[in-house]
Amino acid sequence: MKIAWVFPGQGSQIVGMGVDLQETPIGQAKFEQAEDILGWSVLEKCQAQETELSRTLYTQPCLYVIESILADLLVQNGQLPDLVAGHSLGEYSALYAARSFDFTTGLELVKRRAELMDKALGGKMAALMKFDRQQLEDAIAANADVVLANDNSEEQVVISGTPEGVDAILAQVKAKRAVPLKVSGAFHSPFMTDAAQEFQGLLDSCKFADAKVPVLSNVDPTPTQSATMLKERLMKQMTGSVRWREIMLCLPQEGITHGVEVGPGKVLTGLIKRTCPEIKLTNVGKMSEL
Repeated sequence: MKIAWVFPGQGSQIVGMGVDLQETPIGQAKFEQAEDILGWSVLEKCQAQETELSRTLYTQPCLYVIESILADLLVQNGQLPDLVAGHSLGEYSALYAARSFDFTTGLELVKRRAELMDKALGGKMAALMKFDRQQLEDAIAANADVVLANDNSEEQVVISGTPEGVDAILAQVKAKRAVPLKVSGAFHSPFMTDAAQEFQGLLDSCKFADAKVPVLSNVDPTPTQSATMLKERLMKQMTGSVRWREIMLCLPQEGITHGVEVGPGKVLTGLIKRTCPEIKLTNVGKMSEL
């Protein structure tokens, strides 16, 4: 039996998430540490209005803290993964779970990433479900203002770019469903280059260790434990595509038989279930699921 832990990203947050974790010594300590670093309470934000929790500035640190606590509780229960991966923001939780950096280093990075992404304006993102992939790829290739931001599965992707560019693609490509995302910027695209350059200074100063288990990165879904490589891949993540479809296809190739989605919601579980039906899946998003 080989187990992969997968960590969801922005979009999986739900009001009330993580509240039960404060009953554990690990949770209590991490929530206190987080408040010192962030200057605000993760628990308070998790119990705030959905609009506030869904603001990038708060969503990303809240998810990272909760997913890190859940990972620590799993380890305390004697469970360890054979491989980890995270979707977008979830990659930070995955790197923490693999002990490539400590909790505070990860949170400092996530805090800065959230601040920079929260400030990004003028972009648009949209999700497409059940579309003609060739038609989409051709349309994007002919449009310099749009990229494939999240390749989530064979039937679900997210495009990112200028509002005009994204609207043009949506008008051209037939899809069963197209949903504009509630974000201010064109995340995971070259339009985030300025933010990525600002972020690089902090990332350069952070100490990474070789991961204890292989990590599949968003921009390069080949397993590695190399600290240098993991840091390089993380640097490219803000402007690069999330290659989640390829990450999922890599799981059976790596001999993974079981997957655990560590965090709120079941977004990744649903994607993996449809892509790799042979993998047994469970969710750990709250105390009762541990």
